[in-house]
Amino acid sequence: MLAALASVTFIIEGLFPPLIVPGAKMGLSNIFSLLAVVLFSPVDGVILVAVRTTIGALVTGSMSAWLYSFSAGVVSVAVSGFLYRLAGDRLSLLSISVAAAVAHNVTQNTVFCLITSTPEMYAYLPYLAAVGVPAGLIVGVAAALILKSVPFDRFLKDDCLR
Repeated sequence: MLAALASVTFIIEGLFPPLIVPGAKMGLSNIFSLLAVVLFSPVDGVILVAVRTTIGALVTGSMSAWLYSFSAGVVSVAVSGFLYRLAGDRLSLLSISVAAAVAHNVTQNTVFCLITSTPEMYAYLPYLAAVGVPAGLIVGVAAALILKSVPFDRFLKDDCLR
């Protein structure tokens, strides 16, 4: 269910123009990746990213964007999983989400620089971070509200989600 919600959100968000910075999006489908990390495991988060980015690329016809989305999504989930497992009791979901969003932006920019051989594009990183921090906050707040509002423990007890 999380993969379906993430895929639909990813596709819908792709229909809107970029935010302030060219190519920047809010990354709302990352809400579901973060939920997968918290409810299940980072591996499940990576699987969700693979499904979401592949379906999104197939529906939109943008297979080149798949490389950016997939690689950045995997790094973002890895950062989320690492921080949540290592210090989830000491870090808020918001701070984990912000770190993951910034890692996502850095990864996408790095992949672009490597593919196009334009290291000058690293100058774009401060602008991406400026968009990534609020995006990470929004994703983190949304995930926290969902975790607080939805009685996942009912599903987990019945093994419906496992």
